[in-house]
Amino acid sequence: MPAPVIIERFDSKEISESKDNPSVDLIYMIMNTEDYATAKGLMASTVPAKFGDLFLDDYHIVHQGNGVWEGTARYVKWKSESQYSFDTGGGTQHITQSIANVGKYAAGGFAAPDFFGAIGVTDDRVEGTDITVPVFNFTETHYIPNLLVTGAYKLTLFNLTGKVNGAGFKGFAKGEVLFLGASGSKRGLDDWEITFRFAASPNVAGLSLGSITGIAKEGWQYLWVRFIDDEDATAKALIKRPVSAYVEQVYSYGDFSGLGIGV
Repeated sequence: MPAPVIIERFDSKEISESKDNPSVDLIYMIMNTEDYATAKGLMASTVPAKFGDLFLDDYHIVHQGNGVWEGTARYVKWKSESQYSFDTGGGTQHITQSIANVGKYAAGGFAAPDFFGAIGVTDDRVEGTDITVPVFNFTETHYIPNLLVTGAYKLTLFNLTGKVNGAGFKGFAKGEVLFLGASGSKRGLDDWEITFRFAASPNVAGLSLGSITGIAKEGWQYLWVRFIDDEDATAKALIKRPVSAYVEQVYSYGDFSGLGIGV
């Protein structure tokens, strides 16, 4: 018997047009084999993953006898039933500088030193305090066709975890969104259910710390302040004076279009 072959039939591409459920059937003939595994393997290696904008839903083969099989592959619209959630519970940040000092009080016979907004100043350090800062946590759950969740796609998710958006994303400016990672699950040949987790922190500009002005930082950049020992002549006391501020990039940028969920 000649080698097994598979060809697409002349009457293939049966198209069903509808607004919500368009579909296409590609029909194949498999010849020169009585072996089911061989016929199935030829079908699996031949049918494309996509047909236009439609995705492969399933395929089957039917034995016609005399070494002939008929195979049908159906392509349907990807039905996305995405889910979204968010919370604005905020995050915690340790700060050493206040926005403004609104009062200072001293015991009789003493003057309260001016620490220029430094918080919790002791003889040898600025202790600071923990505050709640605005952080917008949100998740998106998407149902993604099995054929799109390849090893390369999973590696992309891995590589983007812990990155901040290098361009605008979901209405947020560059540098405001941190990708916390994704988790996925699937059953059999069903679509993957993948949940993407993000945290957004606002960019700021024109920030002032004591006499330091014009500070700008992106949401996930880190700001720290350098202090020097100085003297408040009026209060006759040594103080810690903020003299410079530094903005550090601690997260790399990533191209979030690689997540495949829109930007």
